[in-house]
Amino acid sequence: MCWCVESRKGARRVKRYNPAVKVGREPVSGGTSWTVSAEVAGLRLDKFLAADDRLGSRGRVTAALDKGQVFVNGVEASRADAGSLLRRGDLVRLWMDRPGSSRRRPGPAGAGEVEILYEDDLLIVVNKPAGLLSVPLERKSGAASAYDHLETHLRPRGKRRPLVVHRIDRDTSGLVVFAKSLRAQEQLKAQFRRREPERVYWAVVYGHPAPPEGTWRDHLVWDSRTLIQKRTRPGDPQGKEAISHYRMIEALPGASLVEVRLATGKRNQIRLQARLRGHTLVGERRYVYGPESLRAIPFPRQALHAYRLSFRHPADGRLIRFEAALPPDLAGLLTRLRRSRP
Repeated sequence: MCWCVESRKGARRVKRYNPAVKVGREPVSGGTSWTVSAEVAGLRLDKFLAADDRLGSRGRVTAALDKGQVFVNGVEASRADAGSLLRRGDLVRLWMDRPGSSRRRPGPAGAGEVEILYEDDLLIVVNKPAGLLSVPLERKSGAASAYDHLETHLRPRGKRRPLVVHRIDRDTSGLVVFAKSLRAQEQLKAQFRRREPERVYWAVVYGHPAPPEGTWRDHLVWDSRTLIQKRTRPGDPQGKEAISHYRMIEALPGASLVEVRLATGKRNQIRLQARLRGHTLVGERRYVYGPESLRAIPFPRQALHAYRLSFRHPADGRLIRFEAALPPDLAGLLTRLRRSRP
């Protein structure tokens, strides 16, 4: 992780915090594993493991998830992953005697912790893990969020609750900024409305974009009934313009690592715009088309990471910039694809 500022003159010393829990890839040599067949593809992870010939109950599944004893494609799963839909070819491993897993792990709803990259009197920048909401949702009242973690972090210090500036999807990892005062919140949100912050994502998509660098322009409309973004005609009064600048970083067997720079920030924008060009994100489950056989690379979430974020500090207008390295699951996916080259 790194962060930098345009000018350090008059800057106060910032606090850096390490996450209390990091959930990611580690060698998995023990336990029992199953490869998901076509017959059970589409089942929730918890339902799959609750079968009589596996753990036998949802309660035992929840306990195993909380203790870090469940892995999907080599990546540790948490309680937040219980509802994830399995795909054909996924490797599910149960490691009941994993060293150090006899007790439940701390963390909001077993979903892991948030890494605080930067904090001062006006704002906090975090590196959110996949599987954790950015902010609480009414329709998912029991799901943990980065907001919850920060609220707990601030409470002993007698500070206010964190204030939302923007958000990223639950299964997208990476950078999110929160404000600590109403004035800072408004100033930061105004920058986002003016499209001033630099927001750069890395994604693994199917296929190889042609040309390898360009711009995606669409008009999108949010369907509040189905909770998905849809493309609409330019003249639709409900539609809003969506613009993304992309470039291919690396061509891989059947896929590409691409960088996407947002000019606008509509909900699910990258996920839909990539799919509209025939380059569905690896691991995508919502914005897909055609048979499952078209998406043959197993991965438990959409392969999308908020890699870089820069904006003007609300106190003095200096430019601050943050980067978050790819998390272990995405780094592991790239390693796996590189090794599959002929």
